[in-house]
Amino acid sequence: MRLRSNTPARIRLPSGRRQFLRALAMLGTAPIILKSGSLFALGGSEQSSEEVNEEICRRKFQIGVRKEFAERPIGDVMVAIGSLFIGTPYIANSLEQPGSERLVINLQALDCVTFVESTLALSRCIRLRQHCFDAYKEQLQLIRYRSGVIDEYPSRLHYFSDWIHDNTEKRVVQDVTKELGGIPYEKKIEFMSVHRSAYRQLADDNFLEAIGNTETDLNQRARHFIPKQRLEEDLPAIRDGDIIAITTSTDGLDISHTGIAAHVNGTLKYLHAPLSNGTVQLTSGSLAEYLKMHKKQTGVMVARPTEP
Repeated sequence: MRLRSNTPARIRLPSGRRQFLRALAMLGTAPIILKSGSLFALGGSEQSSEEVNEEICRRKFQIGVRKEFAERPIGDVMVAIGSLFIGTPYIANSLEQPGSERLVINLQALDCVTFVESTLALSRCIRLRQHCFDAYKEQLQLIRYRSGVIDEYPSRLHYFSDWIHDNTEKRVVQDVTKELGGIPYEKKIEFMSVHRSAYRQLADDNFLEAIGNTETDLNQRARHFIPKQRLEEDLPAIRDGDIIAITTSTDGLDISHTGIAAHVNGTLKYLHAPLSNGTVQLTSGSLAEYLKMHKKQTGVMVARPTEP
């Protein structure tokens, strides 16, 4: 299946749900063109980054209202909204801004985590029928920060297994990994504290101590994953819109990549924002095939969005 960078995927869902996304391939998602400096081109006019992000958010909500996304289960909405981001440029480290921790919003370019967070925040707004930029920001903060509260750098959910745990506590998602046949994920998590020099904010000893405490909590917590060798047999239980977090053999790290499950013509594919190829995209092959191509990817955790 070949996708154009500015065209959402034509997603085929099980009987009774196909009509919902049938028109996605025909939806207009005019790209935002990034220019040098702090201003961006949008529809022929110069606007600030904040205005561009609000306009992108507004367009997504308009499509959601027009196509009655709010009438569908949140998993369907996740695939629909995620598909509208196909072709969006990849950007690394967009959350690592100077100064005090604040809610960074960038819908113009995404990494694997901000793609998942943005899609989930927009999807929750649509199901709640809250179609404004402020509602999106509230949902994004709830999802991104421990207990939804911004309290300096350590309050951000840096480790994705911690992200899953905290958002399960907030009833934003449900960790279904064990339920789907996951086995214990026994690994010491310490990547950030060991690689302190890679994180500008960890020059602050108080922040380093707080991150160390987070790692201690993570290492005392039961975690599960589905090894990629067993993924094929567990594929039928994975639903559209499930958040798929890929585990890694990298020392000290829990998750190396994130994305969204999407069934296309009966095949479970991966909707994600990879560094390679540089845009949000849908895998050409299956999720299982994608994992097999990457030696350091060991399996997956599965977080299922809950209805808000």
